[in-house]
Amino acid sequence: MTSLPSLEKSLVPGDGEDRREQEGEGHRHRTSKRYREIMSTLPKELGWTSDHMYQYQGFWYTSMNLEGVMWAQQHFKATRLDVFLASTPKSGTTWLKALMFAIMNRTRFDFSTHPLLTFNPHELVTLLEFYFHWNIPYPNPNTPLPETQLFQTHIPFTSLPESIVDSQCRILYLCRNPKDVFVSMYCFKENLTDINLAPLSIEEAVEQFCKGVSLFGPFWDHVLGYWKVSLEWPERVLFLKYEDLKQDSLFHVKRLAGKKGIVHEIIKLCSFENLSNLKVNKTGVLQACDFIIEKKKFFRKGEVGDWKNHLTTEMVDCLNRIMNQKLDGSGLTFHDSLET
Repeated sequence: MTSLPSLEKSLVPGDGEDRREQEGEGHRHRTSKRYREIMSTLPKELGWTSDHMYQYQGFWYTSMNLEGVMWAQQHFKATRLDVFLASTPKSGTTWLKALMFAIMNRTRFDFSTHPLLTFNPHELVTLLEFYFHWNIPYPNPNTPLPETQLFQTHIPFTSLPESIVDSQCRILYLCRNPKDVFVSMYCFKENLTDINLAPLSIEEAVEQFCKGVSLFGPFWDHVLGYWKVSLEWPERVLFLKYEDLKQDSLFHVKRLAGKKGIVHEIIKLCSFENLSNLKVNKTGVLQACDFIIEKKKFFRKGEVGDWKNHLTTEMVDCLNRIMNQKLDGSGLTFHDSLET
């Protein structure tokens, strides 16, 4: 894997010309209105981070995320050089972004002045679903690019833009124990104090999750989609478990970096302890499509097995039962704790 395009290209939306920006804004407004009309016909449920979620192609989205998905399906053109980081929300995405950004730029930046010291990982690797709302133009696939492009998405495999599937690009999927994912998502939702949401108790949230109604859920369908394709296309799709990455970071970062790279420095730079204690991640906010959130709320604990501190026996039984049922025969299993 080679380095990323310039940071300016990744971080600055639009192309700077007022007239073109105004035309683009008008087009986005009309497109958004059309997408909202489609949404009005879709099944909907009470949302976790918004008033409602909508079911589209078998998965649940907030209205803002769904607009981004529809836009990507219509307009995004991947190339074989692209690398996609995929996951369900709250599966260790922030850590994965930091690791892959550092790996792919290992010969480009000095560790003493690395962008990860002054930018949040979500500012360096933009979620594909946000391009529409932030008016970031997609890279032109007809323009020769000497460098690999790094993208991140929560879109389920079956709903990815066709060009991602057809282009022979590489996909790295990170999954995490569903009980930890659930707890992390629920705590994230509870921290969204600046938006007016209907109360959702943890018992109600477990019931929703077990029905498949969660952000980009059903969780099991999302995970199984990438799991199965990783077995079919192992040279293109790497399926990685968060728990394995935590258990042996050195092995897996070496695996991702290949023969080149300063692995120990990358692990130190991207560790939860280092990232969460950087000033850039302790202060300031990020615009996360539907809402504005403090950067520090992307760093909660990062622990394996923290679900034990939040879930009752009944909740655990419910989550285990549905996951065992849905994953039966797939060969996919999850770790409840790190091996000792």
